[in-house]
Amino acid sequence: MDTSGGKTAAGGHHGGDQIPPGKAMTIGQHMLDKGAQMMQSLKPIKQMNQHLCTFALYSHDMTRQIQTHHFVTRLNQDFLQCAVYDSDDSTGRLIGVEYIVSDKIFESLSPEEQKLWHSHAYEIKSGIMVNPRVPEIVLKPELENLAKTYGKFWCTWQTDRGDNLPMGGGYRGGAAELVAERNEKYSISSEGLKKSRIEIAEPEWINPQADYWKQHGKGFFVGVESTEMKKIVPFP
Repeated sequence: MDTSGGKTAAGGHHGGDQIPPGKAMTIGQHMLDKGAQMMQSLKPIKQMNQHLCTFALYSHDMTRQIQTHHFVTRLNQDFLQCAVYDSDDSTGRLIGVEYIVSDKIFESLSPEEQKLWHSHAYEIKSGIMVNPRVPEIVLKPELENLAKTYGKFWCTWQTDRGDNLPMGGGYRGGAAELVAERNEKYSISSEGLKKSRIEIAEPEWINPQADYWKQHGKGFFVGVESTEMKKIVPFP
């Protein structure tokens, strides 16, 4: 994840700066959190049933590649939503969000909207995207489905460049190929996964509006600008 060599675990340091800044949690805070956890349902979080590990790059700056950990909630067979972290440790930081849709939903989007999405076929076939510690034979039906999907990933916290806090607008992300450190951690081989996935069918057609950054050499980011606030009632 850290391309500069600095420690980036949450609460750790990057270039001598704590990420994020702040005091260590007190015993009282831990007790309050544990009590709230026991009494509250936390239903949305409990629907996260899968962990995907893959890689991303910033579509406006291809020199920066990051390892991403997607914790996935499936709302139905055509739509998944992912909280994206920079690690799968308990101290992992939430760095963005990705939405994943089936090819059927993707084809219903406008051409302008499709530019913001990327295809997943290459990530699956090449062995870049993995479900850590889950046997491939168990995953095969899921991999076959994911190979036909499209994703939209917005990175809101650029921890790879040492940002102590989420700064600025969000940035579009796409797939990348920085895998050696990940493979060592989970004792996997991308080349072996690639061979085992050779029979997974690729989509008959990948919409050329997807992977816009690759097709046209242009990326996207979310800008921040001042605007007039619409008021429903008088406001101080």
